This record gives sequence, structure tokens and C-alpha cells, in this order.
Amino acid sequence: MYQVIKMYGDFEPWWFLDGWEEDIVSKVAFDRYEDALKAFQKEWVRLSEKFPKKQSKNGTMVAFWDESDQHWCEECDEYLQRYHSLMLVEARENLPAGFFKQSLQAKVRSCKIRNKEKLG
Repeated sequence: MYQVIKMYGDFEPWWFLDGWEEDIVSKVAFDRYEDALKAFQKEWVRLSEKFPKKQSKNGTMVAFWDESDQHWCEECDEYLQRYHSLMLVEARENLPAGFFKQSLQAKVRSCKIRNKEKLG
């Protein structure tokens, strides 16, 4: 089974950060890959007409955004970009079609500012 997942949040979909499922705004399931791909492509076109910026990974994940759509992060003490994201996933893994889990450890969503301080 395959799913076309739409998300809205402050990170691109390919990060799969801990709690990423909380940003899901819709999921549609398909038995056939071809049907899922067709729905994914149709939504890609719709979102690309609506939002000026986009970035994709591996053809199964894409983030669209408008630079004016940001929200204030108290923890970071800065504005964070919000993304309208789209993914085509294999439902059994909740990963993009053709992807495999590389690690059993989940990444943890954290503040960008704190990460910079640790690295710098």
C-alpha cells in the first residue's frame, strides 16, 4: 500500500525528525503505486502553482514555501520558515517509496540556534 501525505510545519519532510507525524494534515491511501504517483503528481502541480519556492528530494518528497509564511520560535529566539510538504510513501514503513530505514535511532527535533551553539 502507498500513501500521499501532505504536511505543514517548520521543517522539510525528508528530515523525519521525531514527532514529524504531528505535522500531517492529510493522508490518502492507494493499493497501486501508479494511482498514488498520479495523485502525488497532481498535488505537486497544484502546490507549485500556489507557492513560489520549492525543493525536492528523490522525486518522492517536496517542500513548498512562501518566505513570508514564518512563525516565531521562543526557544530559538528567531522566526522559522513554514513548509507545505508532500510525500509519496510506502504505508508499511511511512518512508518515501523505495527508501529503507538506515538507523533505529530517531532524530530529535531541536532548536536551530542551540545546534549552532553546539557546533560552533
